Order: sequence, then C-alpha cells, then structure tokens
Amino acid sequence: MPKKVLNNISEIRRYFHTNSDPIYFVSATNFNLLGLDEWVKNFKYICYMDCFDGRHPNVLVPSELPHDEFQSIEDINNYLLQHKEVIDYVKARGGKPKFVFLMFDEKTEKLAKEIGGEVWFPKAKLRTKMDNKIETVRVGNKAGVPSVPNTLSKVESYDHLTKICKKADLGDDLVLQSAFGDSGHTTFFIKSEADFRKHEHEIVGQGEIKIMKRIDCRGSAIEACCTSEGTIVGPLMTELVGFKELTPYRGGWCGNEIFSTAFPPKTREKARELTFKFGEQLRKEGYSGYFELDFLIDKKTGDIWLGELNPRITGASSMTNHAAFAHADAPLFLFHLLEFSKKPFKLDVEELNARWADPDMIDSWSQMVIKHTEDTVDIVTKAPESGIYRMLPDGQVVFDRFDYHRRAVESEDEAFFLRISNAGDYRYEGADLGILVTRGRSMTKGFQLTEKSKRWIDGIKNAYSARPLPSAQAFEDPAFKIM
Repeated sequence: MPKKVLNNISEIRRYFHTNSDPIYFVSATNFNLLGLDEWVKNFKYICYMDCFDGRHPNVLVPSELPHDEFQSIEDINNYLLQHKEVIDYVKARGGKPKFVFLMFDEKTEKLAKEIGGEVWFPKAKLRTKMDNKIETVRVGNKAGVPSVPNTLSKVESYDHLTKICKKADLGDDLVLQSAFGDSGHTTFFIKSEADFRKHEHEIVGQGEIKIMKRIDCRGSAIEACCTSEGTIVGPLMTELVGFKELTPYRGGWCGNEIFSTAFPPKTREKARELTFKFGEQLRKEGYSGYFELDFLIDKKTGDIWLGELNPRITGASSMTNHAAFAHADAPLFLFHLLEFSKKPFKLDVEELNARWADPDMIDSWSQMVIKHTEDTVDIVTKAPESGIYRMLPDGQVVFDRFDYHRRAVESEDEAFFLRISNAGDYRYEGADLGILVTRGRSMTKGFQLTEKSKRWIDGIKNAYSARPLPSAQAFEDPAFKIM
C-alpha cells in the first residue's frame, strides 16, 4: 500500500504534532534548536550543560563522569552518547530513535547506531567535505555563486604569498582562511610581513588556503534547506562581527539581527536567489537538509559575495526558526526532519519562498553572544540564571522571571538570557558567558552597537562574580566553539 503523501503545510505540521519515534538533539546546550520541542512530539534535548537548572521539561543533562579533555563539540556528543544515563534514557523511551546534532563525526554515527538509532543528517564524511572552505568556493563556482576575488593555494612563506597575489591580481591587503574552523580563529587579516609572521604557524603547512582580496563589507547570514521538492530559503540576517564588547576575536561572529529591512530589497532578493542556486548545486553533490551561507555585501558597490558554507544548523538557527514566518507556516528545521523522515510530501517551494520573502512575514529580533573579553582567567562564583531580564529606566539590568522561551519577551525593555557559563566554570578570554535575545535591533543603521545594547551587555557581565585562579594552576582555554 503506497504511503500517504503530505500535500500541504497543515498536513506537515500535523504529521510532526503526532510524531511517534523519539527525536533527540544532542549537543553542549539546546540553544541551536531551542523551542523545536513545541513543534515535534517526542522531541528531546540531551545536553552537557544545564542552562536551565533542571527546569526545562524536555532537557536531559546526565551527571558528570570523568572524561578526557574535550577538544571539540564532537567529543562532547560522543561522551554523551556513551553515558549510561543517556543510553538508559533512550532505551527506556523505546521506538526507533533519531539523532540530530550541531556537529558530529564518524564515531558519533557509530555510537548512535549502537544505541539503535539513526542520524538524520547527511553522512559525516560528506558534511566534512562540504564544510571545507576551499570546497565551498568550488561548489559556489559550479552554482554560479561568486566568492570574493580569491585564489586557492598552499602558502610556503610571505614572499610566496606575495607572488601568488600578484599573479591573481589580489593586491596586498588580504584575508586568508584555512579550510576548516571558526571565523574568529582561522581567518587572518594580512597587510604586511609583520601580520603574516603573527599567524605563520597557522598558515604554512596547513594545506590549501583561501586567499582573498580584502573588501569593505557587511556580514550577513541566510539559512536554507535542500529538500526533494527544492531548496527552501529563509530570510537574510545581519551578522554582529568582532565587537570588542562581545568577543576578543577580530572577525569573530557574535550575534545576528533579523528584521524586514535589514538590507535593500534588491540585495535581499539577490541573496535569496544565490542561496537557492547554491542549494540546488548541493543537491547535485548529494547533500540534503539544512545549511547556512554567509554572504559578504560590499558597502560601496552592493555586490554580494559568498563568504562560507556551514552544512548544518548554526548559531543563527534559533533566529530563523523563531521568525514570524516560521510560526505562520513551520520552522525551517521541520523541513529538514521531513526530508530525513522519508515521508512522501508535495510542496510548492517557489510559492513558499515567495511568501517567506514578504517583509510582513518577518518580525524584528536580535541575539548577542556574550563572551568574556578580558585577558584573565578565574573561576565563576556566581552566575545569572536563564530567564527574562528587565532594563530599568536608569539602565540597570535586573532578573525578572524564569522562562525558557524567548517569546516571553514582551517589549524592548526585556530580554531572554540563556546562560552558558555557570558557577564553578573557568572564565577565560573567549569563554561563552551566554546568549541575550532582545526584540528590535542591537545595532544602529551604521552597524555599530546601540548604547542600549552596550547597557544590556554590561548588565549581564556585571551579574557574574568570580575568584582568581590559584597561580599554581595551569589553564589552557579550549579552542572550539560550542554553538
């Protein structure tokens, strides 16, 4: 008997509201897919960090066990999937478990299989290939999605670099990116030999490097999902990058804004068109499901260049999946789950994309990822709890009430804070303190932080207390991000 085909958004929503097999998001925190449990029956989070002090009904945080030092988010997920409490929890809930992750590797796939589960993402091997910034350029070229003028080459020395750039006509004001990694750690701004010397060990011997002409641009992000019916495209979001109040990393991502007039209509339309083309090429490469593109928008010319591909959910996913269009239709990640469920469906992707492009379908929100920006190491003794905070008329920030959903934010004088660093954690330069979500914008029209944003940041940072680390205690900060 043929499977019943889901013919519209209403049927797709109902399908997930009556979902029977457990679906688990396994990660350090539940930030990236916050709120998805309200759309999908039997959706649970398995996390390493307890952001909600045990008060979120669908989050399991197993007790801490001795483990090797984590080198990546994959290590955290592999630790969780081997934890007896997690295995017992998954087995007790029965069904055919499905797992989704922010990051995973081949070991993760093996562990999920051992528990009797499936990973609902493309294979780790394919995902890793697509995550390579060099490969992104090649996929983009095939799709007709141009990258910033660049060349791809191994770099042996500064002299070698200058020869490469002369041949490619890139000038001497450059941005270099290695194949993998977080923009804050693996993007290097090189204008002189002295700049090169600072990062030489991260460039020489690292294989092929993406060498770009430096342009004066705005960062932007857009998320999409490759399905059998076509590529579904979300809205173009601004990016907060390199603000010293939020991150110690020059070029480091530290938040996003979503609002209907984020960029001129032509720019938004062009970005959506390029994202669709890129998604259709990804399908040809065998990739399906969720992905995110960073676009660089030239301030002078308005030209749009492909920055990078993240073949997964990202730090911006919470923004995409909570926008007004997501509540009117369905969160973008629901289509990812639908694709991997193998449930037959029909969807007019062109009509859906046109509807999601309508400015009336986008409400205004902002998120700021707050890191410890001082070059100090200490131990947190007091941390603000997750929930709703209020800004008083004098600019003071105070805790108002507990909640685990950003929709509880009623006005621009309230914000939702998701705590990452808790009492007992090390606080070092670059450590994630938490994420602050507000209604409205966090940047001015000139793309600088508003004074109100700065007050919010100060208010959250001031809610932390810490004691110095005993001098005999050596400490090395982890070189990976957790969102």
